Amino acid sequence: MPFFDGARGRMHYRRWPVDNGVASVLLLPGTGQHSGHYHRFARALRAADIETWALDTSGQGLSEGDHGNPGTLAELVADARMLFDLVHAASPRTPVILMGHSLGAVTVLALFGAAEPETAGASADSAALRAYPLRPALSADAVAGLVLSGTPKRALGGGASGAAGTPLPRGLPILAVHGVEDRRAPIDAVRVWTQRHESVDLREYADSGHDLLHEPVHARVAADIADWTQGVVVGLARRP
Repeated sequence: MPFFDGARGRMHYRRWPVDNGVASVLLLPGTGQHSGHYHRFARALRAADIETWALDTSGQGLSEGDHGNPGTLAELVADARMLFDLVHAASPRTPVILMGHSLGAVTVLALFGAAEPETAGASADSAALRAYPLRPALSADAVAGLVLSGTPKRALGGGASGAAGTPLPRGLPILAVHGVEDRRAPIDAVRVWTQRHESVDLREYADSGHDLLHEPVHARVAADIADWTQGVVVGLARRP
């Protein structure tokens, strides 16, 4: 089983390889989830010639750490960057799509120094949202695009209409997938945030909640992500 040495212990990850894949998706799960929950999603991407990698967050799955404390956002970013380096080293010429669900989506944004939590109120994962501001751990040209699933409003400037919003890398393709009935991360905030960023493609799923890839709509969500990823790769190939 594959591991790497993180700052807080051994970190486990899974890889679903594809021969001559068109892209690699690096998935960061949400709180209480791990890479073993994403075999079905990886099979769907494999059918589209897309390779999948997924991290076990600290304390989850087979990774060492405190199950109840995933760590600060700076620590989560450091772990994600280490796995990104492994993905890039394995296939240097293959475009990489960074994908995060819930806390993983916050981590993806923070990799670019682009997460804005709410300043007031405590909520789940609050310990992981300390240590702001963060310096970018990746540059926009290091990845082909981002996929954000169930992004909490605390990472989007609180979703207030007058907020500055999360500063995103200019021109970087971003797909946001969100359940209309998401009670953990209500969709209103991501709707407001999306309107402020022309590079974000928001896909809404009716009668669906927070964990889209484990709900009845999972096949459509996976297909949308695969189609969008292939479109991004085609766009890269057409660049002069």
